[in-house]
Amino acid sequence: MKRRTFLELGAKTIAIIGVGNTLQSFAGEDATLPPRRKVKFRFALVSDGHFGQANTPYQQLHDEMIQWLNEDHRQRKLDCCFVNGDLYHDKAEWLQPAKQQWDKLAMPYYVSHGNHDHGSEANWQEAFGVSWHYSFTKGDCGFVVLNTADEKGTYICPDLEKARALLAQRKDSKHLFVIMHIAPMKWTKYGISCPELTELFANQQNLRAVFHGHDHDEDSMKTENGKHYFWDAHAGGNWGTEYRGYRIVEVLKDGTIITYQMNPATGKQVNHHSI
Repeated sequence: MKRRTFLELGAKTIAIIGVGNTLQSFAGEDATLPPRRKVKFRFALVSDGHFGQANTPYQQLHDEMIQWLNEDHRQRKLDCCFVNGDLYHDKAEWLQPAKQQWDKLAMPYYVSHGNHDHGSEANWQEAFGVSWHYSFTKGDCGFVVLNTADEKGTYICPDLEKARALLAQRKDSKHLFVIMHIAPMKWTKYGISCPELTELFANQQNLRAVFHGHDHDEDSMKTENGKHYFWDAHAGGNWGTEYRGYRIVEVLKDGTIITYQMNPATGKQVNHHSI
């Protein structure tokens, strides 16, 4: 199915997540970042590399994105990176070649399962050492990774009991982040409706943000019940925003959380919403 390319040009902004999930913005040609010494934890999110997709220069696209992320790491240090689904395109034979590409990252990375990552959970776990649902903690930050597709690529809501258990495991983290490939609201053409899951999110007091891939033409933020949902455009594939990018999250020592979308080809921060 051919999907249209979409880019809405708007003010370049940076969103600040503060106390009580209040969002503020600092607009301008490019937002000034705090000194790196004030950042306690910094991570990137990138998605939709679609390694192996026919009629795309997928090798070149991966080489460029990994080079950009490694340069970002060199300049400002990334504690880790999340590759948020659709690492490869449909054929299970592309799993290992895709992994070999992301293994070139200079920082630790974690993965989520996408709808184009066809194959069994056992093969995924053998390759990456994690299942399709998992969680972990890094200092003050807790992370929950959820699955939104079966082995054939059918869209599904994450397993509710697994999600509930993983969220409970991380209830004492100061900052909690959820990573899942497909958004659980029908905000976009390719989203899915998971009302029981979004209710869990609404009731999770320490949940700061939920991050998605999948919608290549989205790089923005949406809100539901006081929770914030972000996208990161796309790393590869044959449709989406006119640029290929990734999202950065910075947890500051004073408890403030900054997130911004990057267009690495220009070195500029990008956001299509003034918040």
